[in-house]
Amino acid sequence: MEEFLRVEHVSKQFAGHKALDDVSLTIPRGSVYGLLGPNGAGKTTLIRIINRITAPDSGKVFFAGRELQPEDVGRIGYLPEERGLYKNMKVGEQAIYFARLKGLSRPEAIRRLKEWFVRFGIESWWNKKVEELSKGMAQKMQFIVTILHEPELLIFDEPFSGFDPVNANLLKEEILRLRDKGATVIFSTHNMSSVEEICDNITLINASHNILSGSVDAIRRAHGNGQYQLSFRGDAAELRNALGDHCTLLDSEEGELDRVKLHIGAEQSVRDIIAVANDLVEIRSFQEMIPSMNDIFIRAVAGKL
Repeated sequence: MEEFLRVEHVSKQFAGHKALDDVSLTIPRGSVYGLLGPNGAGKTTLIRIINRITAPDSGKVFFAGRELQPEDVGRIGYLPEERGLYKNMKVGEQAIYFARLKGLSRPEAIRRLKEWFVRFGIESWWNKKVEELSKGMAQKMQFIVTILHEPELLIFDEPFSGFDPVNANLLKEEILRLRDKGATVIFSTHNMSSVEEICDNITLINASHNILSGSVDAIRRAHGNGQYQLSFRGDAAELRNALGDHCTLLDSEEGELDRVKLHIGAEQSVRDIIAVANDLVEIRSFQEMIPSMNDIFIRAVAGKL
């Protein structure tokens, strides 16, 4: 895919603390890119550098084919984790205020806002004060003003915190819709199930370093550890005895279909093991046990990949 954003050997230090240490990554155009890592890893610092809120001590950021410029900030929509709203303003007027800051005229801001308020079913909020909104309601409003000027790059830092499952799913659908319309999305989160649902690629930052990058599917398959599950009908004891000479048996379960979990090492043949099983039992399924991103995240941060 075409490159849209490139971070090249970026480092940043604050008062003796190295927030980022020689971090590089490349984000394809029109993708949802997950930026993952434990608290304090350096994700927010990197996001602020991309937004030109702060500058790197060394390294560069390239945006749409050239080094990032001050005027490029207008092509970015940023929803930070620390959200600030003017509590005594009315929702509609505050949304218009933020839209004007992004360069929209008042009539155009009102037109677009009305469309989004209807889309999210929040028309009745227009004349409410911000202080009347719940955390999730306020977040919906901030999501709208983040994407209202139709930026090419969208950055969401923990966008689902405070949302119930229904509204979290609504936001996921909107993020994917924006991607399909051509936007490039950076998505920072601790929610690994959301990563699997909407991210095309990820970078995992830990202790200020980029320790893992790639497509979600490729990373999960690469760290599968050779674990498989065989479902079958037949003599389970005989099968286990036969397989024990070819692989490591991890677990077994009896039921309408018997199942056995096994580990196949790099030096062992999946084809040979299937052949052994096929001679003894009726195979109903044989599948690789691909780890979740949550498992990979925990193992990576613990240094166990």
